[in-house]
Amino acid sequence: MEKVDQNEVLFERAQKTIPGGVNSPVRAFRQVGGTPRFVTKAKGPYFWDAENKRYIDLIMSWGPMIVGHANPEVVEAVKQAAETSFSYGAPTEGEIELAERICALMPSVEQVRMVSSGTEATMSALRLARGYTNRDLIIKFEGCYHGHADSLLVKAGSGLLTFADSTQNAPSSGGVPQDLVKHTLVLPYNDVAAIEEVFKKQGDQIAAVIIEPIAGNMNLIQPSKEFLSAIRSLTEKHGSVLIYDEVMTGFRVALGGAQSLQGVVPDLTCLGKVMGGGMPMAAFGGKKEIMSKLAPLGNVYQAGTLSGNPVAVAAGLKTLEIISREGFYECLTGQTQKLMTGLKQAADKANVPFAVDSVGGMFGFYFADAIPNSFEAVTKTNIESFKKFFHLMLDEGVYLAPSAYEAGFTSIAHDDEVLAAIITAAEKSFPKL
Repeated sequence: MEKVDQNEVLFERAQKTIPGGVNSPVRAFRQVGGTPRFVTKAKGPYFWDAENKRYIDLIMSWGPMIVGHANPEVVEAVKQAAETSFSYGAPTEGEIELAERICALMPSVEQVRMVSSGTEATMSALRLARGYTNRDLIIKFEGCYHGHADSLLVKAGSGLLTFADSTQNAPSSGGVPQDLVKHTLVLPYNDVAAIEEVFKKQGDQIAAVIIEPIAGNMNLIQPSKEFLSAIRSLTEKHGSVLIYDEVMTGFRVALGGAQSLQGVVPDLTCLGKVMGGGMPMAAFGGKKEIMSKLAPLGNVYQAGTLSGNPVAVAAGLKTLEIISREGFYECLTGQTQKLMTGLKQAADKANVPFAVDSVGGMFGFYFADAIPNSFEAVTKTNIESFKKFFHLMLDEGVYLAPSAYEAGFTSIAHDDEVLAAIITAAEKSFPKL
């Protein structure tokens, strides 16, 4: 009698009560096909599925687990916090300590407000920017994901000649009103001319520009210096708020986030993932002048029953303490680069067109001759080769992001032995493409 895969059993069961069988769409393996792996436990750089098969994890909960799964220090901090209750709905000293730590690590953040998810952070930052400027228009960039708030689920219409005409935009999700869409302009990432043209025509109407300073939701795409410089100077000139969405990059690419590497001082910054140590925790913060418009001081309302949750705060504080230790990022960055070099060498040996990039503990690889610099360029990479590679690596016990449009993540637990195992798996997989 053929053995039944428990992952398949669970997936079939899940689809009866959960739409698509998952609570976040990319988990469903729709792009790569096959059955999602249902995780039973994780430790360090590994997790185990319902069949008790061990995988090397290269998504690390999509970024938060930078100190490894179930890090003993973080677990202990969470246990201690949990023993005093999971939630109070009242202020705690821990919230102040976390706010102070964030402000110290990111000098652009003078004040910070805690929330429970990256979507909450970006949604609230945009509302604040609109309240501060008394303007409605926002600019985002094609391929950048800023959570699932209505204003942000918009993509550009066809033809870049109409990029400044928001009537050409279309929602990329059902349920988003056209009346909201018209307030969001979508421009190509890394296109200096496009943003200059929009500000020339509509600069006095733009409340905010929101950007992933290193894009991680169209795989890993880095901005040009010219692009960032143009955005910063134009927003300053026209009185628009520059929002750095560092939910993914914050404390992931460097201790001070992407802004510390790029020398850019944004007006507002959104954080999440790493700052919660794997717990539901996020934040937005920036200039005191802007943050003071938030209730109860100002008229921009934002609230959350579980904001500043004591258990999540404890996990976040301990994680930020660990990553602040001497040599942490040098090690993390070095290991990630070592991994990318190994994958590239394995691909070259098999004559497979392959390009790699990484920043800190975040990486991207592309089945292409060169590193892409825009969403359009990413869509032209060999997606079919990626799908095959994903499953070949999965069979070898390496769990990659189940989408060609997602960046990957390492942790401090990905030591040389783990990297060697990943590269060996790649050396077996590339010749089969």
